[in-house]
Amino acid sequence: MAGNSFGQAFRITTAGESHGPSLSVIVEGLPAGLPITVEQISNELSRRRLGYGRGPRMRFERDELRLIGGVRHGRTLGSPVAVEILNSEWPKWEQEMSPAPGTPTKKATTPRPGHADLAGMQKYNFDDARDVLERASARETAARVVAGALAKALLGTINVRVVSHVVRIGEAAVTNGVRPLPEDLDHVDDNEVRCFDPATAAAMIAEIKSAAKDGDSLGGIVEVIAYGVPVGLGSHVHWDRKLDGLLAGALMSIQAVKAVEIGDGMAQASQRGSVAHDAIALDTSYERGGGYVRRSDHAGGLEGGISSGAAIVAKAAMKPLSTLNRPVLETVDVATGETAVSFKERTDVTAVPALGVVTEAMMALVLASEALRKFGGDSVEEFVRNHDSYVANLGSTSSAARPE
Repeated sequence: MAGNSFGQAFRITTAGESHGPSLSVIVEGLPAGLPITVEQISNELSRRRLGYGRGPRMRFERDELRLIGGVRHGRTLGSPVAVEILNSEWPKWEQEMSPAPGTPTKKATTPRPGHADLAGMQKYNFDDARDVLERASARETAARVVAGALAKALLGTINVRVVSHVVRIGEAAVTNGVRPLPEDLDHVDDNEVRCFDPATAAAMIAEIKSAAKDGDSLGGIVEVIAYGVPVGLGSHVHWDRKLDGLLAGALMSIQAVKAVEIGDGMAQASQRGSVAHDAIALDTSYERGGGYVRRSDHAGGLEGGISSGAAIVAKAAMKPLSTLNRPVLETVDVATGETAVSFKERTDVTAVPALGVVTEAMMALVLASEALRKFGGDSVEEFVRNHDSYVANLGSTSSAARPE
């Protein structure tokens, strides 16, 4: 995500390789006065390590953090926040990944199908897939989770909460449609596969065990939900500020994600309009929607690229991982031109449970950026004051429709 931004209000830049000395992230745009601690960020990173089916690297990695800029005495200064995530395994890789002039001890020349290996080698004229895979690795998402922790902290000041849960791993899928609330997040995290439905969770674990026995990998789907988002984030005016487009791009940028759905988007393609849309009703107690509510949630909280005041709901689908414990994927050795099987790194059977935590981070980054664009403020107090004033005055734009 080096150089990427979610609007001008909030920018993040990540740097570092999977087996390098550290990952780092710089977050620009946070207002001053936001309480932040290393422990707070570390808690989010530890959630990323959760999940049945994770590989041995999760037992070895230790995410030691250093806050190296932008925070003083536990509060942001309004300047860029810089965080470093140290790699506990760096001593094992210091020679292979050294930035000093030299040559690698062994080159990876049998690129994995479905991975960035070969396309990246061709694009940058590399003869060693490690020059690609180190940055393409999902390890980079640890830096995004750090940035997401900061975004979540900011959103929390205006009572916006983001949660996720796993709804499919392989063939095992949730069918009851029940979604966790913010207060259910600890319960979700306590489940081995971060599934909110215990019966489906057991089926997911069985799927993972079967794939592990075969040396294979599994993909799946997570659902991420943002509660408490006020109406009016995003834009119907600018194509590049449509909130659903920003969310789709952010979620699709996660490694191995191949599809994103907002609300019931896929199902709506085969429905009639009379059943696909959310009826509108008046409920003056619902402040974040300006007194209006949707009787259903098919749109996933977004209409015309703008938040409607309902919960924002998106799904992200992850493909099976490209590295298998049983090397069976045919490839070509780029050094010899001969048919070969792809090389193997330490791998997970599935990383879908961790994907949920990363989707939370990406949704939080997008929403924090759009909230800052909407409400502004150099300090957290000003940001919250502007938000509260906006929400309090939402109803005045439609007072004529309200009963006396």
